[in-house]
Amino acid sequence: MRKGMFSAAALSVALLATLTACGDDSADSGKAQIGVILPDSKTSARWETADRKYLQQAFDAAGVKADIQNAQGDKNAFQTIADQMITNGASVLVMTNLDSGTGKAVIQKAKAQGVTVIDYDRLTLGGGAQYYVSFDNVKVGTLLGEGVAKCLTDRNAVRPVVAYLNGGPTDNNATLLKTGYDGVLKPRFDAGQYTKGPDQAVPEWNNITAGTIFEQMLTGRPDIGGVVAANDGLANAAIAVLKKQKLNGQVPVSGQDATVQGLQNVLTGDQCMTVYKAIQKEAEATAKLAVALAKGEQGTTNGTVRDPESNADVPSVLLEPKPIYAQNVKDVVADGYVTRDELCAGEFAKLCADNGI
Repeated sequence: MRKGMFSAAALSVALLATLTACGDDSADSGKAQIGVILPDSKTSARWETADRKYLQQAFDAAGVKADIQNAQGDKNAFQTIADQMITNGASVLVMTNLDSGTGKAVIQKAKAQGVTVIDYDRLTLGGGAQYYVSFDNVKVGTLLGEGVAKCLTDRNAVRPVVAYLNGGPTDNNATLLKTGYDGVLKPRFDAGQYTKGPDQAVPEWNNITAGTIFEQMLTGRPDIGGVVAANDGLANAAIAVLKKQKLNGQVPVSGQDATVQGLQNVLTGDQCMTVYKAIQKEAEATAKLAVALAKGEQGTTNGTVRDPESNADVPSVLLEPKPIYAQNVKDVVADGYVTRDELCAGEFAKLCADNGI
């Protein structure tokens, strides 16, 4: 087109491209073979800082167009995004549900349109997704329980009261995590080694709500001596309450996700440990599976997970988690999951140096 000449038709095309790109990663989202819906950015920083980045890198490396969007905790938006992706021609939908009800509705609609669905990180109960990619979440929970037990032993705690700050009640991952840490701690409760303390789920993994819940727990049981928190966000909410009572560092708190904040809490001693899940490996495994499916190839899995609602065995790719204490925080940095600059800024510089980072 010659300089200075821009037809009405061309203007319409440009406008349509702009509208299509709204909320997407590129203006060419209509041609995406794979759609990815992330849940939010409030319950854990990982969804935007890690999952989005690593998924995009993996799809780019494979030369496959993907449309990655975040529902930001909005169930209506989640369904609208899914509808848009299906309409735009995605043959594979990768999703982390906000709850199983919303997720199930999306999966049923996708399957009716011949779209293959991969549950990413979080299984949609009764949903019928063809594949599932995640970490072994019972193992993650086991590491949380073992972590609190180790730190209580290191402190020579006598019959400590151990509280549970569980994840969202509608999230199957929260159930799996609790199965793991309860498997470690219940025998100790039964044997009288530990005392079972308050045990409560945090709706939607909301960190602000978690702080309120834990404050109520501590008011009712001021002798709480250990806390199993289902992720680093919930752990930090509990730590904030403990700080008000000048109990931080005295009460072991577990977490998972190895967020920058969680790792910093581990370095200061306010958090006993976290669990590192190599999100890059999870994202790459998911992208590999999605790309194969988009090309009409057979997907490769390494196990199955039983859906407790439908009793179906879902073909799965399961990855191994790793416990992180102060002395091996450096492993998370070495893996490239967080940078030394962001972890070791300001007051954390000396702590990093002391721990070989």
